[in-house]
Amino acid sequence: MRVLLSTYGSRGDVQPMAAFAVRLRELGAEVRVCAPSDEEFAKLLAGVGVEFVPAAEPVRTLVTGKQPLAPERLPQRAAALTAAQYEAVHAAAEGCDAVVATGLVPAVAGAQSAAEKLGAHFVYVSYFPTMLPSPHHAPIPLPLWPFPPGMTDNRELWDLNAQSFNALYGPGLNAHRTSVGQPTVDDVRGYVFTDRPWLAADPVLAPWREPADLDVVQTGAWILPDERPLSAELTAFLEAGAPPVYVGFGSMPMRASEDIARVAMEAVRAQGHRVLVGRGWADLALIDDRDDCFVVGEVNQQALFGRVAAVVHHGGAGTTTTAARAGAPQVVVPQIADQPYWAGRVAELGIGAAHDGPTPTFESLSAALRTALTPETRARAKAVAGMIRTDGATVAAKLLLDAVSRDRPPVSA
Repeated sequence: MRVLLSTYGSRGDVQPMAAFAVRLRELGAEVRVCAPSDEEFAKLLAGVGVEFVPAAEPVRTLVTGKQPLAPERLPQRAAALTAAQYEAVHAAAEGCDAVVATGLVPAVAGAQSAAEKLGAHFVYVSYFPTMLPSPHHAPIPLPLWPFPPGMTDNRELWDLNAQSFNALYGPGLNAHRTSVGQPTVDDVRGYVFTDRPWLAADPVLAPWREPADLDVVQTGAWILPDERPLSAELTAFLEAGAPPVYVGFGSMPMRASEDIARVAMEAVRAQGHRVLVGRGWADLALIDDRDDCFVVGEVNQQALFGRVAAVVHHGGAGTTTTAARAGAPQVVVPQIADQPYWAGRVAELGIGAAHDGPTPTFESLSAALRTALTPETRARAKAVAGMIRTDGATVAAKLLLDAVSRDRPPVSA
């Protein structure tokens, strides 16, 4: 059986696909992953022996450019991404039995059109519940289409969300589908999500509530085991004193936060802790040469987070899950998309604090740290760590292979 996994997004989108690919391969499938053409994703997939198919421009270039993309250009950019992902997936998925897609909506739409063209089984995957329509939560507002003031009914908001999907993504998707001889789509959101999407998130951290509007299959989070050792320099820093507080914002450029490194380091120091800074796409750096701070680049968070006093981060699904598995208290400073959801869940579960808004100050971050660094929060984080499942990718791999087997026509004698 041959499977093509498609995504366009940051490391938090690509790494779970690598985990899924590894599990599929263990069950006998031939797998390749179509992902942004960033060098770090090529290295990630090469490290687990999975074939990498580059698509579109590097996502880091898009995210960290000097000028953020103007909102009025989003439909044009969405159309280009749909076409680019279609071309990459259509070429790479020739002869595949299934295509599984996640990431930015235009890329998913392009991947799905390619799967449709090739006659391959298709599955859409979300890494967080609030991407999917439900009466139990509101949708994420789309650029250019904010929610009307005073509108709070979830069903009304999801109706508006469907209209926004059509307005933002529909013209580009349908123009491309017409160009390759496919019929146009009236309901872009319904087309992309399908009527049976998968939710690759841990049911303790991110439960799917029933009854709901879709037949959602929750597999559990897709976790790629990381066996890389910590560097000798980092290990020496960790062993030189009490556990530090880790501060890193992953793929978030943190443009709205002036001098975020200084704010974070001073807030952590004020709580009497050393600081471990994750450089990330915000390119955080040390503010002085004191020996109570250390900076790291890309690092094995699975090995690291069990050795820190707390994790201050942006609230990506992967970082939140990794910190929760490690039993590390968290301070989530949400920026966009699913990150406010994860911040809320961390607070609701009692395993950390949700920072109020995307732009921390010394005072606001200090207050959040005081909550996260209590013995009660640490005890709760340790308790929740024992509840996190690690078999999500295996569950999903078996589901996919079973579904494709059912789709295949019986072999005649």
